[in-house]
Amino acid sequence: MKIELGLTSFADNIDIHMENGRQAAISNGQRIRNIIEEIETADQYGLDVYGLGEHHRADYAVSDPVTVLAAAARNTTHIKLSSAVTVLSSDDPVRVYERFSTLNAVSNGRAEIMVGRGSFIESFPLFGYDLKDYEQLFNEKIDLLMTINKEKIVNWEGELRPSIENLSVYPKAEHGPLPITIATGGTPESSLKAGALGLPITYAIIGGDPKRFRRNIDMYKSIARFYGHNINELPIATHSWGYIAETDELAKREFFPSVKASHDILAKERGWPPYDENSFDREAGPHGALYVGSPETVAQKIIETIEALGLTRFMLHTPVGSMPHDKTINTIKLLAERVKPIVDKYFENK
Repeated sequence: MKIELGLTSFADNIDIHMENGRQAAISNGQRIRNIIEEIETADQYGLDVYGLGEHHRADYAVSDPVTVLAAAARNTTHIKLSSAVTVLSSDDPVRVYERFSTLNAVSNGRAEIMVGRGSFIESFPLFGYDLKDYEQLFNEKIDLLMTINKEKIVNWEGELRPSIENLSVYPKAEHGPLPITIATGGTPESSLKAGALGLPITYAIIGGDPKRFRRNIDMYKSIARFYGHNINELPIATHSWGYIAETDELAKREFFPSVKASHDILAKERGWPPYDENSFDREAGPHGALYVGSPETVAQKIIETIEALGLTRFMLHTPVGSMPHDKTINTIKLLAERVKPIVDKYFENK
């Protein structure tokens, strides 16, 4: 049983206040250059996938993941390169396909599209979309993207997006249809949509017991089976915040300020309570959504999550905030050199 292990990042770039000082945000340009090195390191050390998020706000450095992934593609050989996510509702499926088919060529077949409705909504007013059309925009655009991905000549009718009649979209992906995955934070609508379309799904688990997502996965499989899809051929993935160091204590000490800084920005926007060490310890424990600790601790927690949810891919989301670049590189190496072998060995005969 092959389990893919990899990374995701949102290119977080914020100030972090620590006991011994302050880790300041770097320039967005430097953050992007750091990400390219992180992808190259992940490939060099044998990780399977890297997913990069799209945001349009001050605390994240990347608004165009495909350009960054393409830059990394030239110095990598096997790692799969994915968005995490492409906010499809406020983008155009024609351009999405064109960008990713170009990335597919640059990377020799390693491009993946991970699409979502968008838990951050800054892109909607930026590109002139109305939030009242949130669901219809996504439904129309995923239908168009899948049509482009399958058909040489596109005939498609839409209401919010102009229709297409007898046109082709270029370049065509030379290795066949591009892999398209739906990503979700756990809304039932996304599980139902992915299941009905027979698309792989990725769950972002950033709080609470990951095992609670079993009901979402059951729903996803049930609707996929109803629509005639082979559920044994549908990849299921998760990603969660995480950090690895030599010991549990060191990992927690180095990671807490970053998690708090990132969480507290969202807390102000969304009405959440401020983050504290009790919340952190709970999430870092065996029933929480943080994968933080020594390689052995993180490996065991990943194994338990994979078994409980029936996953085919697990992605560690790191860094959070503006963590020192060398510590991020060290986490990537530990994930590849010490966590992955434990996970691989456990599942090799499953």
